[in-house]
Amino acid sequence: MRNIENMVSGTTDFRKFAEEYCGYISELLSNLDTSGVEEFVNELERARKDGNTLFFAGNGGSAATAMHMVNDLGFGTRIHVDPPFRVLSLTDNPATLTAISNDTGYDNIFIRQLQMHYRPGDTLVAVSASGNSPNLVAAAEWVKNKGGRVISLLGFDGGKLAGLSDVPIIVETPKGEYGPVEDVHMILDHLIYTWLWQRKRKEQA
Repeated sequence: MRNIENMVSGTTDFRKFAEEYCGYISELLSNLDTSGVEEFVNELERARKDGNTLFFAGNGGSAATAMHMVNDLGFGTRIHVDPPFRVLSLTDNPATLTAISNDTGYDNIFIRQLQMHYRPGDTLVAVSASGNSPNLVAAAEWVKNKGGRVISLLGFDGGKLAGLSDVPIIVETPKGEYGPVEDVHMILDHLIYTWLWQRKRKEQA
């Protein structure tokens, strides 16, 4: 399989690199287990129909993906999906994030919020390229101990979160290739979001 380091070192032509990069993303997508993606969608739908909350969390670029997914699933599907998705991003409140970080440490920013908001039956959606972020691992362990579900979008080899997740989707790349993993995660967001609202719109036609 191609990798970023080889693509960059193999050419000084940007257009050539762009072609290689897009081809690489296509390879990563073609290697995904679509049955796993279907299971991921089924988990989202189960939570919606049962009235449970989907808590999304991630760090850095994955935090942005988590926020984007909450927007798409919540606001984006609202017209056609009933009951609507109950979605909440644990990355959105700077006051809460900085208070928890300052008082108890950054590793606790997600678990402390879950301790306030989690109800039996709720699901944690973890977004992480490495799968090893301590704050996400702690949150996943806490949810599992409560009997809850954990589903995840991961990269590299899946890390610790792969073993903690009921449904792990892993974009397999060499460790450190954050960009391609995050690219595929965002494509999956739009793939899932489009399927959900278009299907419901067709059912209502």
